[in-house]
Amino acid sequence: MSDNSNQQSTLLDVQGLKTYFPLTQGIVFQRKVGDIRAVDDVSLSIERGKTLGLVGESGSGKTTIARTLVRLYKPTAGKILFDGKDLATLEGEELRRVRQRLQMIFQDPYASLNPRFTIGSLIGEPMHIYKTASPKEVQEQVVELLRVVGLRPEYIDRYPHEFSGGQRQRIAVARALAINPDFIIADEPVSALDVSVRAQVLNLLQRLQRQFSLTYLFVSHDLSVVRHVADRIAVMYLGKIVELADRDELYASPQHPYTMALLSAVPIPDPQIEKKRKRIILTGDLPSPINIPRGCRFHTRCPMAQSICREVEPPFEAKRGREHYAACHFSDQTSTLASSTPEASPSNA
Repeated sequence: MSDNSNQQSTLLDVQGLKTYFPLTQGIVFQRKVGDIRAVDDVSLSIERGKTLGLVGESGSGKTTIARTLVRLYKPTAGKILFDGKDLATLEGEELRRVRQRLQMIFQDPYASLNPRFTIGSLIGEPMHIYKTASPKEVQEQVVELLRVVGLRPEYIDRYPHEFSGGQRQRIAVARALAINPDFIIADEPVSALDVSVRAQVLNLLQRLQRQFSLTYLFVSHDLSVVRHVADRIAVMYLGKIVELADRDELYASPQHPYTMALLSAVPIPDPQIEKKRKRIILTGDLPSPINIPRGCRFHTRCPMAQSICREVEPPFEAKRGREHYAACHFSDQTSTLASSTPEASPSNA
């Protein structure tokens, strides 16, 4: 494929993204004493119509990336190329116009919907803000959006407190679709829902992706959820991407010990396999983004760490072909931990 074809197929291209938050001391005269390095030199890309899953523990920087991409946070450095335009440098009306093509679905459906407004007002609000339809057309489109996400049109005058968590998240999805976006960031969209309705919301998102040719960034801490929706998966640890690969390749042959530890926590619905495998238990807590360890930032918890890991940061490089990348000095030895991870077949997840 030519470079020009690659550019046309890539909707989002993030290069060297950094999002730091200043750490200050003092009440009256504040002075900067350091940085919280929430996102620290991240690069990734998403093709049109595809889904990239972004996984990692709480505190790894996943949500910060999501909010930076839609410019809720201003990046400290790096580029956010959305369809060729750098969102990191846009301001004012130009940013507002591009932002219309990006929408976000938040984690908590109970907090993301204003309880004072009817769901008709909530779904129609983006259309009023961006003036994409007349008042009469807004009403008609809201009714249609309710149908699209599986809710009854007569619910239009009800308030959020009258709905369950799963229904509220469907309302949030309808609101995200209201101005015909190209790209949707779903930040832990099912983690606050009952297990019984998670599959329904995931199936809805997949159906809408096919129906409207949407591109997704799907943020989650749960690899078993991401496996069902993502085409490629990026694993994040302490502000950095430590592994990136196609979904099946990542599950079949993880190249980073942190990925293997996350996979070992995924339950397998086969009691025979479940009984034979061992968990990789990571010792200690996630280090602070204020004081990041020297060398490989995972070495303080890694069961494979050696002296070089404490001194030299491993490069993020291709490990198995062009499309599988990892940052580990000893990725060729991760097979020694393989007995602790789920079997490679997707049917086992």
